[in-house]
Amino acid sequence: QVQLVESGGGLVQPGGSLRLSCAASGSIFSLSVMGWYRLAPGKQRELVASITEGGTTNYADSVKGRFTISRVNYNNTVTLQMNSLKSEDTAVYYCNLQQSVLGTPLFYWGQGTQVTVSS
Repeated sequence: QVQLVESGGGLVQPGGSLRLSCAASGSIFSLSVMGWYRLAPGKQRELVASITEGGTTNYADSVKGRFTISRVNYNNTVTLQMNSLKSEDTAVYYCNLQQSVLGTPLFYWGQGTQVTVSS
């Protein structure tokens, strides 16, 4: 099993910054992908950003140039630095880890952390 513990989030004014962190523990194997998804009211869950163990990143178009994802492999932590936040970034953000075990893809989720961008 894998456990994901998130920290960060909160209330920030438009244009402000927040930093989300996630620490993974448990049975984590190589070639895992870590990332952040978000779920806003009335919308579908969407990928915000992801990063492989090799450092390859992927961002949603809506956050490119504003958000930066980083990862520390030795302790399986992933961080999302969010700058120039907009009201439309308001959502519950979920940490995610994906890995393949004996050819079976497995997905793990954190408990979610609220990000509210409002004046």
